[in-house]
Amino acid sequence: MITNTISKETEKRLLTFFSTTVDPEQMAKAIRQVNFVLALGLIRENETLHQEINKLESSFYWLNELAEILNPYLDLE
Repeated sequence: MITNTISKETEKRLLTFFSTTVDPEQMAKAIRQVNFVLALGLIRENETLHQEINKLESSFYWLNELAEILNPYLDLE
């Protein structure tokens, strides 16, 4: 597992952003929608360049992880 630490300034900015600018649940919903539309668009447009597949898979994974942090939708029973 990769663990990266963020600076106190970054943490402060993220907390400010999510406490005053945007509702975390709405942001998570938007991330999931964008992730879905991007994946669907790429699948329909072409077979995707083979060298980009790993990058795309990683990007979709991390966007979903961010959405889960903001609103743990998939962890609910």
